[in-house]
Amino acid sequence: MKARNSLLRLKAFQVKEKKRQLQQLQLMMDEFARMSDELMQQIAAEEKRSGISDPAHFAYSTFAKSARQRADNLAVSVADLRQQQAVAEAELVQMEVDYERAAALEMREGPNRKRA
Repeated sequence: MKARNSLLRLKAFQVKEKKRQLQQLQLMMDEFARMSDELMQQIAAEEKRSGISDPAHFAYSTFAKSARQRADNLAVSVADLRQQQAVAEAELVQMEVDYERAAALEMREGPNRKRA
């Protein structure tokens, strides 16, 4: 019976850990979005300062080009994190089902256990 209790604790730990992982992913996505917004503001300010807003223009600001590239990289990273989040959410659903099965088994067999 101790093995079932250990199994229940393991399942609870896995659910808690997956929820923590999802929170971390969300924090990272929020931080990347904030950084991208800041970069876009810097790009707009640089374009206003230089008077050139066409990235294809030969005199377009090098700073604005590199900031735009960083913003694009952040967008790619956010898309990748969203995919990871979708996978983690699906795994969490399965882990919660497994935990509930283990808890139900523990409850069902709990009163019928013989104490040594």
